[in-house]
Amino acid sequence: MAGSSITLDAARLRSVLSKIFVAAGSSAQEAQQVADNLVMANLSGHDSHGAGMTPRYVDAVKEGGLKPNTGVKVTLDSGALLALDAQHGYGQVTGPQAMELAMARTREHGSCIMTLARSHHLGRIGHFAEMAAAQGFVSLHFVNVMSRPVVAPWGGGDGRFGTNPCCIGIPLGTPEKPRAPFILDFATSRAAQGKMRVAHNKGQPVPPGYLIDAQGRPTTDPGVVVVPQPPSGMFGAILAFGEHKGYGMAIACELLGGALSGGGTWHQPANTARAVHNSMLSVLIDPRRLGTQAAFESESAAFLEWLKKSPPGTGFDAVQIAGEPELAARAQRERDGIVMDSQTWAEIVAAGAKVGLTVEDSA
Repeated sequence: MAGSSITLDAARLRSVLSKIFVAAGSSAQEAQQVADNLVMANLSGHDSHGAGMTPRYVDAVKEGGLKPNTGVKVTLDSGALLALDAQHGYGQVTGPQAMELAMARTREHGSCIMTLARSHHLGRIGHFAEMAAAQGFVSLHFVNVMSRPVVAPWGGGDGRFGTNPCCIGIPLGTPEKPRAPFILDFATSRAAQGKMRVAHNKGQPVPPGYLIDAQGRPTTDPGVVVVPQPPSGMFGAILAFGEHKGYGMAIACELLGGALSGGGTWHQPANTARAVHNSMLSVLIDPRRLGTQAAFESESAAFLEWLKKSPPGTGFDAVQIAGEPELAARAQRERDGIVMDSQTWAEIVAAGAKVGLTVEDSA
């Protein structure tokens, strides 16, 4: 099946996923919200955070590590300082709930520091930065990952922590004069774990310098972090991006997202649980309340124009900024459909069967 693919219309895929989540115990509204978020990740070009996560979510529900129909609980509210507990609910629900609360405080106070602890997989963190940017707010997000550790520390030979994403969103216009924002959203590993799953399902190697195998040796086989490796049954690990610099950023995300939020850090042997838990520190700032809105707009525009005037380098058509590839992918995939490898689709079909749903007949 490796190498073959199917093309799915976004509406069809949303319908399939929504029905799977309903069958797994979610309300119709929650199921639709989770499905919409996952498909938006596919449309944005991030298949690692899209529909292919569905089988893992279904397993996590069945194991008890993911709690359907669960929202955030406020554990501290002192105005511009918020602490929230996601109670292991769907991150596609608890994440937006947390952001709505944080944005309300930012409108009131000009800024907000918010922690969100113990959410199930938050998905693409750029979604939350886009929410803030649409309201004219700058946002910074530091996230840790509580699941089987898949990233090796700098100088280490096995996985000790997760892919720990960092995201920065900067509006480049205003709600009255919208313009596509700057959305920098990246795993602190060389690649997200989900991208390794996608490459493995497609039967494709990854570039050198991304992975080590279960013995700590360099490899280009993404399967070393997706399936247990014979004969030991152990896994390999992904390397941090930027050597010691990415490693340092990963530690910062673990400490800020996990420890500061109270959600916890990873310091235990790997287990086989399918749940993926995230905790997040978010900082939101309203440039209007800071008194720098006019300068912020003009200087941002001038700097981006300066960047865009750079002649294309070898192998490039033009200079881009973070966020532009996602917008281009959305337009193309909404028009042409979402291409998915057949193995990932088969896993989604199997996930539906686990909750009593025949996927081919569900849309």
